[in-house]
Amino acid sequence: MKWKLTGRYLFSVLSIVFIVIFVNLFVLIGVLYYQQMNGNENFSAKSGESYAREFSRYLITENGQPVVSEEGIKSLEAFGGWLQVLDQNGDVVANALAPNDAPTHYSPIELVHIYKYMDDQLTTYYIGQFKDYSYLLGVKDSAEQRIVFMFNASSFLSYASKAFFAMTIADLIIAALVGLLFSIIITRPVSYMIDRISQLKERNFSVQKMKRQGIFKPVFSNLNDVSGTLLAHEEERTKLEKMREEWISNVSHDLKTPLASIQGYAELLREHSTTEAERLDYAEIIERKSVYMKELLDDFNLTMRLRNQEMPLHREETRIENFVREIVIDVLNDPKYSDHSISFEGSAPEAIWYIDRHLMKRAIMNFINNSIIHNNSDIEVSVSVADTNIIIEDNGKGIAPQDMDQIFDRYYRGANTENIYGTGLGLAISRDIVEAHGGKIKLSSEAGRGTKVEIQIEE
Repeated sequence: MKWKLTGRYLFSVLSIVFIVIFVNLFVLIGVLYYQQMNGNENFSAKSGESYAREFSRYLITENGQPVVSEEGIKSLEAFGGWLQVLDQNGDVVANALAPNDAPTHYSPIELVHIYKYMDDQLTTYYIGQFKDYSYLLGVKDSAEQRIVFMFNASSFLSYASKAFFAMTIADLIIAALVGLLFSIIITRPVSYMIDRISQLKERNFSVQKMKRQGIFKPVFSNLNDVSGTLLAHEEERTKLEKMREEWISNVSHDLKTPLASIQGYAELLREHSTTEAERLDYAEIIERKSVYMKELLDDFNLTMRLRNQEMPLHREETRIENFVREIVIDVLNDPKYSDHSISFEGSAPEAIWYIDRHLMKRAIMNFINNSIIHNNSDIEVSVSVADTNIIIEDNGKGIAPQDMDQIFDRYYRGANTENIYGTGLGLAISRDIVEAHGGKIKLSSEAGRGTKVEIQIEE
């Protein structure tokens, strides 16, 4: 995989270089062609050659001799040049602005020489024709200079093609070396990322470090974060799966027990020797066991709905102190708890909470019942209400340290819980109800000294 990625990067780099070379070549040819086709039109006004060719319009003949017009002299001054008119023998028959040391006669070889190579004064010469005369236009220190070189088209094309081929090969070799180095540098972290993703797919969530991270440091950091998150989720899933299996085992046991009782007492009801009083006792037991089974299934349904956030809240404006006081009174009115010590204290008579009364009552009742059920009969429970919290505190056995982190987990029963009454969902349901209201629960406990539960709701 690593070398496959390297090859792809290298091929991409070489392709880009090759395309750039040919694009540059075509652009160069296009520019030269455009200049050749349009250069004379665009620069004719500034060209010495075109100026010299058109200067004949400033020449006239007087008494059979060529003369430069006044307009022509002004034009020469503006152009920065001077003029000599020659007859067929090369003799100067007229001039304008010519230097004093300018020759008065030119041989053919001298004309050719100065036209091609300039003279010692670095004057550029241009030649024009006027009737039977020719004229020589000179410009000293001209911006235009004439360079003469010999050109063999076939040889030039041959050398040019070889040079282009050599430059292309050299460019590709350099690009290949640079691209190979670049590809190796890029491929290593990319290959590592692909391997890490494959490891995550195979559920290998170990956190790994790479020495040279470079620009990919945030990516590696995020991969490790994802790995850590997935590892935590996997551990949580394994933990919940184990707890769910334990819960199913407990619920199966809890259901088998009342079902066995219902079946046994139903069989006794069929006996002809059963008295009327016994029938009533058996029917009451069957009813009680049925109610327990219904509560068990209701708890299971409620915890699943809360877990999946499918439980709508019917919030109502509630004076929380009166609401909690009524719950404590209901508990005290229950014959099962009439001999227990439960106190109430309120310090927020005007405090208003927007809550689902049915669900919040269920949560608070679970905490109170939990304090009573899992402690001795001489337990003292105190319930207090403030503006933003409800505190339920007891002086009972407390919670073992190893159980503190799991006490609100679904299906969990503490190691020091002797009374196994209930489904194991009560505290988990209470936590989910409070969190569904946007609140949170603080739990503090010390073995042998009691437990304190604080329900906080921020309005």
